[in-house]
Amino acid sequence: MSVALLGDVGTGFDDPTHDSQRTFRAVLNAFAHPGRIGDLERTPNPAGPLCGASAAILLTLADGDAPVWLAPSFDQPAVRDFIRFHTGAEIVARREDAAIAVLSETDAGYLAGFPIGTDTYPDRSATLLIQVPSLDGSAPRTWRGPGIDGRIEVSVPGVPESFWDNRRADRESFPCGLDIVFATASRILAFPRGVAVDS
Repeated sequence: MSVALLGDVGTGFDDPTHDSQRTFRAVLNAFAHPGRIGDLERTPNPAGPLCGASAAILLTLADGDAPVWLAPSFDQPAVRDFIRFHTGAEIVARREDAAIAVLSETDAGYLAGFPIGTDTYPDRSATLLIQVPSLDGSAPRTWRGPGIDGRIEVSVPGVPESFWDNRRADRESFPCGLDIVFATASRILAFPRGVAVDS
C-alpha cells in the first residue's frame, strides 16, 4: 500500500485502543449529562469535511455491525474511504439501514426514515451524528428531562427550526426515538431521545 493511499484516508487514532475507550467514555458522559458540552482529549486527523470529533465518534462506534449512512454533504470518496479503511463499517444508501448517520446542521431539518427502534427493542435505533459550526452563540433552547437538573439553556447554531419541530414529534414515540450527538472540532453535545425542548 502506498504512502499516498494512506494519506487519502486521513489518519486514525494514535493509540486506537485507549483513544477509542476515552472517546466512548466521553460520549457516555455526554448522554448522562444532556446539554453539557464535553471535550474529547484526542481526535484523529480525518478526511474530507469531517471534523475531529465526528471522526473520533465514527472510529469508536462504527464497525462491521454498525453501518453508516452519509448525508449528501458528507457522501464523498474521502469520507467513505476514511470510514471503510479505519472502521470496516458498511456505507449504506438507505436511511432505514443505518445504525449511525452523519449529517451537517443544514441536513438536520429532515429526520424521517431512520430506525427508531421498537417498543420491545428501543435500542435498535440509529444514532445521528450532526456536525455543527459551533456549540455556542445562537439563541438558546430550553431542554428538560432525564439527566438535567430542572432545565438548561442550550445553543446549537445553524440547526433549522424544522429540526426542533421534528424533534418534538420524535419524542412522542419514546421509548423509541433517535439519539443525537452534535459535534464540532473536539467538542460534543448529546441530545438523548428522552429530552424535551420547550422553546
